[in-house]
Amino acid sequence: MSDDEGVLYSVDVELSAPVKPTEVTDRVVETITGLFPAAEVETHGDSVTAECHDVEQFREQLFEQRILDTARKEFLRNSTEAGFSFDLKKQAAYVGKVNFSVGSPDELGDLHVEVTVNEPDVESFIAYLAPQTEDGEPVEIDE
Repeated sequence: MSDDEGVLYSVDVELSAPVKPTEVTDRVVETITGLFPAAEVETHGDSVTAECHDVEQFREQLFEQRILDTARKEFLRNSTEAGFSFDLKKQAAYVGKVNFSVGSPDELGDLHVEVTVNEPDVESFIAYLAPQTEDGEPVEIDE
């Protein structure tokens, strides 16, 4: 992945979600691949895990839903030197929408996402994934 200025991004994304007895495993898989189509998914009975390195569909959805500020705050709130994590509501993700889960988990459990940033650094990748906005529009930040 690279931005408009040719900066290359290298990330490892690990996703996991429980499969409750009332759910169909294939639907939980579709929940993941709807937002992360390149994910390599594995099922483990009562859970689903996946790995990918491409977040473009997820990024496009953040822009389309116009939730960049919310996403940025969530990513920064859960960031470390190595990366960041966040939880998504599975029902929204199933229909291709991003809805961050904050507080107690949903009754169906949440889709947990761990992002490890290899290049360039966590702050730069977050700025790419969910740039700062002004009046709802992304703004360029001069360094």
